[in-house]
Amino acid sequence: MSTARESEKTQKRQRQETELAGLYEEYYDRIARYACIHIGDQCDAEDIAGDVFLKALKSLDSYQERGVPMQAWLFKIAHNLVVDYLRKKSKIKTQPVEMDVLQVGDDPIAVAETTIQMQRVNGAMQKLTAEQRQVVSLRFLGGMASKEVAQIMNKTDGAVREMQRAALERLRTMLATESQPW
Repeated sequence: MSTARESEKTQKRQRQETELAGLYEEYYDRIARYACIHIGDQCDAEDIAGDVFLKALKSLDSYQERGVPMQAWLFKIAHNLVVDYLRKKSKIKTQPVEMDVLQVGDDPIAVAETTIQMQRVNGAMQKLTAEQRQVVSLRFLGGMASKEVAQIMNKTDGAVREMQRAALERLRTMLATESQPW
């Protein structure tokens, strides 16, 4: 009986490891972008993304499927690691995203315009509440559905959609006001 139970446990662990490996391929970049928008450092964000998967692998035995997809669990880990990072560094919660957009053959004018636009968006993001920034970054940088964001933030799906609506409306207003000539 105990060997059957151990075999079942081993098979479950193998399934979870396979699922985690697939999620690594699909979500590593999204988690790195999510971390980068909050900490402002691409290299450290990539380290955090790697740490997310390492921590998840070490914690697979304690992971229980409770209707929450594994990727939501990964973003919860990412959020916690970002918070820990910011506490250790004692920095502002969000810093401008470093842009690596210049490549050989790129039009310098287009690169400059993109850089200026990103700086404007980052400045406007700073003026959102912490929860609004988290919703926007999870939804658009993390590519998550509102239900997944709700699970991560311990909110209802409707509350997340309302925070997203308010954040986008506020961003739209701030960016439109900034671009008007005085």
